[in-house]
Amino acid sequence: MKLPIIAYGDPVLKRKSAAIEKDYPGLDELIANMFETMYAAHGVGLAAPQVGLSIRLFVIDASPFADDEPSLRDFKKVFINAQLLDEHGDKWSFNEGCLSIPDIREDISRFPNIRIRYVDEKWIMHEEEYTGLAARIIQHEYDHIEGKLFTDKLSPLRKALIKSKLDAISRGHVTVDYRMKFPALKRKR
Repeated sequence: MKLPIIAYGDPVLKRKSAAIEKDYPGLDELIANMFETMYAAHGVGLAAPQVGLSIRLFVIDASPFADDEPSLRDFKKVFINAQLLDEHGDKWSFNEGCLSIPDIREDISRFPNIRIRYVDEKWIMHEEEYTGLAARIIQHEYDHIEGKLFTDKLSPLRKALIKSKLDAISRGHVTVDYRMKFPALKRKR
């Protein structure tokens, strides 16, 4: 089932998410729904806060970047209760977007190498290192479960320049081809 994606401005996107247990109700269905929602919106990652759940869960399928990095051809993963252990290297910029912030893309500087601990959908513990675009996508989604957005990494001037666009998204004044929930519309009810 395709879930509505929560738009910029909703408090759930700024809240640090809670860890979950193996018996979290409907977890397998939620993971399947998150992948379906992500694919329908043409994304490469989706975090639980983006579907309104403040839990430490995100899904990634980086295969659209396989032409740039062949190692991403089958890079489809579920990250539960992730903890970023290390980020290192010389930061590099890349143009990022977010399903919760449609029509806005910005160059964001991130570390090229990370080490992360998480459990997968079978509750197997992993501690792995990632580089390049895989690291970047993981960092972007990890930020979501920490209550951070890519726009938080912008300079105050750059953020001021896009403020009216961000406010418009919050109010539902954006055209997308996927379902969204807008915080300003929610408050009016």
